[in-house]
Amino acid sequence: MGAGRARSGLVTALAALVGAASLAAAPSPAGSALARAPFAAHGGIDEAYVLGAPKDARLEVVDAAGRRVGSGVVDRLGALLVRNLAPGPGYRFVTTGARPSETGAFSVLSTRSTPPPSFYADQHLHAGLNYLTMRDGVRLAATVRLPPGTTLADGPFPTVIEYSGYDVAGPASLIDALEGKAPTDNPLLPSTSTIVGSLIAPLLGFAVVSLQMRGTGCSGGAFDLFGLDSDYDGYDAVQIVGSQPWVLHHKVGMVGISYSGFSQLIVAGTDPPDLAAIAPLSPTDDLFSTGYPGGIYNDGFAKNWIQQRESDARAAPGGGQPWASAEIAAGDTTCLANQALHPEAQALDSILSRTISRTPSIFDQRSPRDWARHITVPVFLAGALEDEQVGPQWPAIIPALRADRHVTVMMTNGTHIDSLGPEQVSRWLEFLDLYVADRVPSQPAILDPLMAEVYATATSGAPAMTPPPLRFTTEPNAAAARAAFARSTPRIDVLFDNGGGSLGPGALQPTASAGFASWPPAGRITRYHLGAQGTLSTRRGARGEIGFRPNPAVRPATDLPPSANAWAAQPPYDWTIVPAANGLGFETAPFAASTTIVGPASLELYLRSNAKVSDLQVTVSEVRPGGKEEEYVTSGFLRSSNQLLAPGSSALDPIPTYLASEHRSLSGMHATLLRIPIDPIAHVFRAGTRLRIVLSAPGGDRPEWAFATPDTHDRVLDTVELGRSTLVVDVVNVHPQTAMPACGALRGEPCRPDSPLSNET
Repeated sequence: MGAGRARSGLVTALAALVGAASLAAAPSPAGSALARAPFAAHGGIDEAYVLGAPKDARLEVVDAAGRRVGSGVVDRLGALLVRNLAPGPGYRFVTTGARPSETGAFSVLSTRSTPPPSFYADQHLHAGLNYLTMRDGVRLAATVRLPPGTTLADGPFPTVIEYSGYDVAGPASLIDALEGKAPTDNPLLPSTSTIVGSLIAPLLGFAVVSLQMRGTGCSGGAFDLFGLDSDYDGYDAVQIVGSQPWVLHHKVGMVGISYSGFSQLIVAGTDPPDLAAIAPLSPTDDLFSTGYPGGIYNDGFAKNWIQQRESDARAAPGGGQPWASAEIAAGDTTCLANQALHPEAQALDSILSRTISRTPSIFDQRSPRDWARHITVPVFLAGALEDEQVGPQWPAIIPALRADRHVTVMMTNGTHIDSLGPEQVSRWLEFLDLYVADRVPSQPAILDPLMAEVYATATSGAPAMTPPPLRFTTEPNAAAARAAFARSTPRIDVLFDNGGGSLGPGALQPTASAGFASWPPAGRITRYHLGAQGTLSTRRGARGEIGFRPNPAVRPATDLPPSANAWAAQPPYDWTIVPAANGLGFETAPFAASTTIVGPASLELYLRSNAKVSDLQVTVSEVRPGGKEEEYVTSGFLRSSNQLLAPGSSALDPIPTYLASEHRSLSGMHATLLRIPIDPIAHVFRAGTRLRIVLSAPGGDRPEWAFATPDTHDRVLDTVELGRSTLVVDVVNVHPQTAMPACGALRGEPCRPDSPLSNET
């Protein structure tokens, strides 16, 4: 009963707040015979919405010609949103029933519906929580965070935006909480997932605008995971922030990790004029590649993440993000009014569910990789190649940036947090100084103790090296420093053996690096043939075949307990062995000399099966000298129905189309060629080690990724043709002289006893 009263109170309050605007609707078009509806209608990009309408009323959308183009029922908060409308003027909402009425006419916007400069310049931001008005009238929460001890009068400041659907705009100070000046349990604190913008950047001298994605927190609108309205909210926000008098040079950068990492790639793809540069950390290349590795539903991390986004999109109070409820309780009427469209959130099971294939109309517009093709501003991109959350396939973004001359990429072995490692954070700060602040880099005294605290907290105390000193601090001006940065910084910088240095196993400390001009690097494409007795050789062996029974039920779904910290120095991995009957193993002879593999890889597998579809996993590992220990390197996945490849594929980097219309079945009589994509590798195989692959059902190799592969009950028999099936890798001319780290020391790479499978005899 109490909950019912709370909902009733929310509806009443929202009706009062939007009612005044609703009654001010424009007159009906000339000649209309319908009465004017007492609520407002608005157009967004390819959509339209109403506020303040009667609950449960059925409304229709008609276009300028009077044709019915959409309909729906008003929700409990008096709102309705209709999607997938063609841009244009003259739209109206019409009520149904005995006494129909209509709203005033409005336009459905397109991506080209850019407001005039005055729309942005007339919005003025102050320190603390603000509400920015987007082109469709939706208001987004945005908190301005200044360097400690400053006010706007001390500007202009170099300024960056962190844009996220996590709790990013909570107006309390993480800095004060960290320093013990404020409680750490304040619901108005932003999420620690937004630490780059809410803590690190302000302490390093940047003003930050923490922008809350529509349909979450105190922002208005309806949540749609990277729908076009959210994408162009980023454009509008950049232009609003860039027009502020306290923003240095009226140019804005973007920063953030994970969610607020890949949002940058999309916003930059919309090409806002006031955007100076972006610095995404730990992004994904595509929602599909994280949600469906190899075309198999990720019912671990991806499913859980989507459920969290659905929860965040609910209306406050009583749902959604706790900071919104706290803000409303404190009397924030704008936050309360902004909840009206939250129940109209896009159903996320239409984007990520068990049964969907890669529908271009859904995924292309939400793909950071696709948006990256349109980016022209400088980019600093960093990530890890065993990222347990978004995954290690993010380097697919790099070729999409080929037209952008100012791109810096740093990659390493490690986990989701390792994109913010010591080497990376120094280069990141140089980049922001040069391309956002337009100044010669300077070494902040706080950098070392700040990052030491960040690493200790995030990794449960893993040791970390000190960030290297910033470079180019003695250059005469910013232009000279940028030129020096461009000369001295490779386009792609690969850090090797992160965790294998003198600070101890699992420390944030790479021991070697190499630079490359392109991705994949210009190396030697090498084929290892799958042979009898489990051999993996550059020489083609005799034709033959070998079978196994893939079954995901024979291993744990993941290799780390849910309560464990994957970012710790030595997580309690449980990387189990594939039972002999349920997989095939193949390994090279011991390498005579150090062999470094960098880039994507693939397994060209000739397979026949008694099942029409088989889910497959390829695990790449390193077998240590003596053959008693095996260290994880990476994996690859494929649902066998995804056999057809997209344009741009290569032997090294096959890209299945994942289209439902192109699914193909396996044959029990004849072998089918499957090209299994393997996630990027950056690994040094020292002399005496062996490269091994294990072919099995998916699962058991990742801390948070799990797969919706049905239990086969050992009834599926997959048979591999030997002599024709090959592993394809990219061997580069890099030979670090550092010693081989202990097995399991490298971050993100667990170790287990080596156990040959039945075919390895």
